[in-house]
Formats: sequence, C-alpha cells, structure tokens
Amino acid sequence: MIDPDGYRPNVGIVLMRADGQVFWARRVRRDGWQFPQGGMRSDETPTEAMYRELHEETGLSPEHVELLGATPGWLRYRLPGRAIRRGGEGPVCIGQKQVWFLLRLLGDESLVRFDATETPEFDHFRWVDFWYPVEHVVSFKRGVYARALRHLAPVAEGSGAALRQMPLVTGC
Repeated sequence: MIDPDGYRPNVGIVLMRADGQVFWARRVRRDGWQFPQGGMRSDETPTEAMYRELHEETGLSPEHVELLGATPGWLRYRLPGRAIRRGGEGPVCIGQKQVWFLLRLLGDESLVRFDATETPEFDHFRWVDFWYPVEHVVSFKRGVYARALRHLAPVAEGSGAALRQMPLVTGC
C-alpha cells in the first residue's frame, strides 16, 4: 500500500524499560540495527499495526507493554536512490510515512522472542540509552528517528524515565 505521494504507511516502535533504556535490535544476516517497525495493512489502524508488528518482531503481546504515547501524525523519510524499486506494477515507493509509538516493557526481557514468525527480522537485541539510536541508525533514517524521539522524550520523562540531553545531530 503506497499513498499518492509515494510513501508507504508504516509504524515505528520505541520499546523502553522503566530506567529509560530502549530496545535496539540487529537485523537478521546484517549488521544494521534499528527499532522495530513495519508496514500497515489497508484494513489496520496505526495502533493495530503497531501491536501486530510488536508481536511479529519481538514476540511481545499487548499485555507485556504499556502504551505511553505516539506521534500526532505522520513522520516521513525518503529512501536512498539505490533502495527505490522502479518498474513493475503499482506506484513507486520513495519512502515511508510513520506513526511512532512509545511503549514501556511491563514484563521481563526474557519475554522477547524472535521466532514469532517464520521469517524473523531480528536476531539479537540490547538495551541502549534513549538517544543512542539517533547517532547509530542507518544515515537516511536519522532525521525521522530524531524527530520521533524528540516528540516522545517528554512522554518518557513524564513516565519517570531519566533521559540525558539529546545529542546535536546534523541534518535533522
């Protein structure tokens, strides 16, 4: 599903522990790390897509998390030219438009499973500082990560998480 402007609707998930550390996962067979995220189906709301993606990518269910907040609208990023698929049927996807969600893990991290689907997206995870992903995600996603985390930081702090100051990131 691609909108008329060429953006694929998507959800992003920032899963946080009570101490403010966030879930950072490594893509299967790659050295790329990112937050869980995934495309929306045409019959889903962003919240429904978020819970589906959460389960598919981490094995967690709604009872394992508390929904703390979400971005109020779409945050967009463009794909690099090498990632744009041209030719074929349907509109060309030039990027993603995302609603980002902040969740707090309620249970133990041992609940995380990467085998909830036949084709796992991740093979390893770790907990990192809230702002760490802005500096370490693939470069074309840095701007959207910075915007999402800037919006969600007050919600995280309001939940009791102590966050260090956001780093200065160019191009965001």
